[in-house]
Amino acid sequence: MIRLLGFVFVLLVVISFIMFNLGNTSDLSLGFITFYDVPVFLSVLCAFLIGVLFAIPLSFSLGWKKRAAGKHKSKDKSPEKSPAADNTLQNEIAKENNSYGID
Repeated sequence: MIRLLGFVFVLLVVISFIMFNLGNTSDLSLGFITFYDVPVFLSVLCAFLIGVLFAIPLSFSLGWKKRAAGKHKSKDKSPEKSPAADNTLQNEIAKENNSYGID
């Protein structure tokens, strides 16, 4: 529910930005070509979309690296050597001896 409200709020901010900048235009030069009377909101929207296009492959590649690192880590670790297994074994021994670390 909170995410939906946040999305609606961001959408309202974007719509209000577009409405207040409909009349504002600017010339946009890409170096080799110049676009005249481009609305400001359109240039901001295009810049955002270009950023998204560059961010998506980066985020996927980071996710793949994490998954690959996780697979290598799980293969190297045996269950009897893990600290959690040692702790469980110590708890079982303490229960048998009725000793819980309190002397």
